[in-house]
Amino acid sequence: MPDAVVIGAGPNGLVAANVLADAGWSVDVLEEQPEPGGAVRHDHGVDPDFVNDLFSSFYPLAAASPVLAALRLEDHGLRWSNAPSVLAHPLTDGSCALLDRDPDTTAASLDAFAPGDGDAWRRLHDVWLRLRPDLLDALFTPFPPVRASARLAWRLRAAGGLRMARTLVLPVRRLGEEEFRGQGGRLLLAGNALHADLAPESAGSGGFGWLMAMLGQTYGFPVPVGGSGALTQALARRLGARGGQVRCGQRVTEVVVRGGRAVGVRTAAGDAVPARRAVLADVSVPALYGSLLAPEHLPSQLLEDLRRFQWDFATFKVDWALDGPVPWRAEQASRAGTVHLADGVDELTRFAAQLAMRQVPDRPFLLFGQMTTADATRSPQGTESAWAYTHVPHEIGADAADQGITGDWDTKDQELMADRVEHQVERFAPGFRGLIRGRRILAPPTLQALDANLSGGAINGGTTALHQQLVFRPVPGTGRPETPVPGLFLASSGAHPGGGVHGAPGANAARAALHRHRPPGLARAQRALTRRDRTGSRH
Repeated sequence: MPDAVVIGAGPNGLVAANVLADAGWSVDVLEEQPEPGGAVRHDHGVDPDFVNDLFSSFYPLAAASPVLAALRLEDHGLRWSNAPSVLAHPLTDGSCALLDRDPDTTAASLDAFAPGDGDAWRRLHDVWLRLRPDLLDALFTPFPPVRASARLAWRLRAAGGLRMARTLVLPVRRLGEEEFRGQGGRLLLAGNALHADLAPESAGSGGFGWLMAMLGQTYGFPVPVGGSGALTQALARRLGARGGQVRCGQRVTEVVVRGGRAVGVRTAAGDAVPARRAVLADVSVPALYGSLLAPEHLPSQLLEDLRRFQWDFATFKVDWALDGPVPWRAEQASRAGTVHLADGVDELTRFAAQLAMRQVPDRPFLLFGQMTTADATRSPQGTESAWAYTHVPHEIGADAADQGITGDWDTKDQELMADRVEHQVERFAPGFRGLIRGRRILAPPTLQALDANLSGGAINGGTTALHQQLVFRPVPGTGRPETPVPGLFLASSGAHPGGGVHGAPGANAARAALHRHRPPGLARAQRALTRRDRTGSRH
C-alpha cells in the first residue's frame, strides 16, 4: 500500500508526487491517458518531421517558479531554449511592439510608437525589480502567504504604496492609457492580460498583464528543448529515481471515504487502490466535488457554491507544419517565439465583448507560437512548427461572422473556424496559407478528450477573474489545498494560485499532506524555533 495516491499525472500531480517522494513517502500516480503529462505533451501528429505541442508551449512561470527550481529537473534531462525575442505584437500597418529580454530593446520598440514610452516601460520594470522576490514568493506559496504578504506590503509602500496597489488593480486598458502615450506599451500589457480570460476592461487585468510582461522581460518565454513533453519526462524520471511510479490508462472514478477520511481510490476497472496517508487530486474542481466524491461527504454550502463555479473560456487551437518562416509584414515578429495578433486594443475589446455575448468572434485574437524559432529541434531547417489558439464561448448563441458556426464542433464547424484563424494570420502575414504543409485542428471537445481537466476546452482550471482568485479559489472561503474530507487534498490549477505550468498547486497540496502527518514532537520543536526566531533569540 503506498503512502499516497495522486490522481492525475499532469505537471501539478507529478510535482506533488516528487515532493512527497523527497520526504520519503511511497507514491502511486494514476493517469487516465496512455501517457503522463496532462496539458504538457507533444507529438508528431501534424507531420512526422515536425514536433507539435498538443496544449501549452511557453513557460515563463516555470522559469520563475521556485517550486520547479528546487526539483533540479536539469539533472534529469530537461533543457530550455528561448527565441531571439520574447513576444511581438504586430499591427496590420507593419508597426510592431516587441518584448525582448533586453529592457533597452523593449524600450526602443515602444519609443518608435511614442517618444518617452521607453522610459515609461523602464519605470514599470523598476517597480517589478523591487517587488519581484516577495511577489513571486506570495504567488507560489500556500494561501494566505502571511510572511510573503507582509514583506510585499513593505515593498509596495516603498514603491508608492496605495498608488502602486491602485495601478495593479486597474483594468489593463486604463493602465495602458495612464502609462503610455502610444499603442506599443498598451499592446504589450493588454495582449498579455488576454493570456487569461480577462477583458481589457476587467478589474485586475492590468496587474496580470504587467506580471506576464515582466516575467517575459526577466525570464523570457522559454520552451523545453525537443517538445513540451520533455518537461513531463524529466518530472517522471525524477519521480522514478525516488521510487515513485506512474500508472497510465488508470481512470479514477471514485475517492473512497471511510470513517470520515479519504483512504484510497477506485478505478474504472473496479480496482481499489488504497492510500495509507493521503489522496491528492490533480483534477478539476467540478470533477472532484461533483463526480469523484459522493455528495454526503461534502458540506451543503460547498455544493451550493459549486453551482457558481466559473470556467475560463473554451479554447480552439490549430497546429501547423509550415514549409518556411511566417512572412510577417512586421519584420520584428519573425524573431519572437510568441506573437499576439489583434489590430489594436480596440480590437481586443471587441473580441472580448463578442465572447461575453456568447458570439464566436469574427476577428479572433490569436496567440501564435513559432516553435522552431524558439527551439531549432522542432522541425527541419528552413521550416516552422507553428500553432495558434483563440477563445470561444462554451455556449454559443451566434456567430459574429455569420458563417453558421454553431458550437457542435462537427467537421463543418471545425473547418470554418480553422479557416477563420488562418485568415486572421494572413492579415498580418500575407502569404501565410501558401506555406501550410499540414494542419491539425484541436476543437474544445478534442482538448477535453485528450485531458479531462480541460472541460469544454477551458485551459486555466477556472476563471482568472478576481471573484475566483485568492480566498475565493476555487469557492469562497477556501484558497488552500485542504478539502472538507480529511486526507484529501486539491492539487490542481483549480486551487491557488491557479493556472500556468509552475507546479505550485501540486507542491502546496503535498506540503499540506506532509504537515498533516508531521510527528507531534517535530511540530512542537518547529513551533518553538519559530517563536525564538520572532523574539530574536539565537540558536
